[in-house]
Amino acid sequence: MNPTVVVLIIVAVVVIAIVVGLYFAGSKLQKKQAETEEQMKAASQTVSILVIDKKKMKLTEANLPKMVVDQTPKYLRRTKVPIVKAKIGPKVMSLMCDAKVFDIIPVKKEVKAVISGIYITDVKGLRSNLEVKTKKSFFGKIKGKFSKK
Repeated sequence: MNPTVVVLIIVAVVVIAIVVGLYFAGSKLQKKQAETEEQMKAASQTVSILVIDKKKMKLTEANLPKMVVDQTPKYLRRTKVPIVKAKIGPKVMSLMCDAKVFDIIPVKKEVKAVISGIYITDVKGLRSNLEVKTKKSFFGKIKGKFSKK
């Protein structure tokens, strides 16, 4: 047999083994995520909150409880996460937020939020509907400028 054919066969077998391994690892992680999501739904409650500020910041700078920062893996502590500073009753708290919900949360307005611990999973307008603001891409902005003329 030609040596290049043998090398190609070995590479193909290794690639197939990696793909199969990633498939099974992905399915395990998907099941784990579904279980976690189910637990969060069970522990969630709807609360009226006044949003003071929202921004993306590092976990260590976000003024979250020390227990939350300690439980987070070290490699994730430097990543920026969506943080919402809100007044719940008489307390002002820093809450983590789902990335999908972060864009529709209005600042300095009162909203009804579905909260599970310190994590905001859903938001509804208290007195009116919330407006979804979509950011235009660079080419979308250029196209909009030229289409107006």
